[in-house]
Amino acid sequence: MKRCLVAFLLFCGPLVAGAEPITVAIYDHSDGSSKGPKNLAAILTPEAGFACERVSPQAIRDGALDGRDVVIVPGGSGSKQSKMLEGAGLDKIRGFVEAGGGYVGICAGSYLASSEYDWSLRLINTRVLDRKHWARGTGMVTLALSERGKQLLAADADKIDVYYGQGPLLALAIEPGLPAYEPLALYDTEIAKKGAPEGVMRGTTAIASAPYGEGRVICFSPHPEKAAGPNGLILAGVRWAANEP
Repeated sequence: MKRCLVAFLLFCGPLVAGAEPITVAIYDHSDGSSKGPKNLAAILTPEAGFACERVSPQAIRDGALDGRDVVIVPGGSGSKQSKMLEGAGLDKIRGFVEAGGGYVGICAGSYLASSEYDWSLRLINTRVLDRKHWARGTGMVTLALSERGKQLLAADADKIDVYYGQGPLLALAIEPGLPAYEPLALYDTEIAKKGAPEGVMRGTTAIASAPYGEGRVICFSPHPEKAAGPNGLILAGVRWAANEP
């Protein structure tokens, strides 16, 4: 894993002088104590070329995404995120991406982006496998990156170790009007605790990307944003979502 991290750290160079930063809204319905937004703010720094701000569900309903490049919805509970956003907030996110904005979902944010639930955003043509055992346990897993995944995520390694926190096991849905997603990484190992059956997780999609209207969507089932994790996956994913060259 150390070899992988070296490649990511080399990628995360300073912002080129004079370049405009990528403006990022990080969803947060907590009182500021949530770890996900903190981890994201720690890596999406001005030095790396980003300008970040946490935004509440009410702020999103009030237009906080206007003029931004990307919105990130991190871990937590996808159903609670949907409930907190309410219909107006969900519509704001859909409209933002359709008009050319980027959406980055991490764990719960990938559940929210999916086409699986009645509360989902339906930004990407994914369904969730083995819903019964969604709480299948946590721990380190290995991802196998596709060639496209290595290119998009600026990764040299074929396999990457990352923390898994009960994110969705993604597969292709059949949502009218949405294109098939592109699998960027698959789970090469699995976690099967709490009664979850073995042999289900391995080979399912861990990172997926797709267009939505004029915008871009990328979903991470695991947590590359964790401290000491392969943070470069997030940096490259946000840059891609922002349609950076």
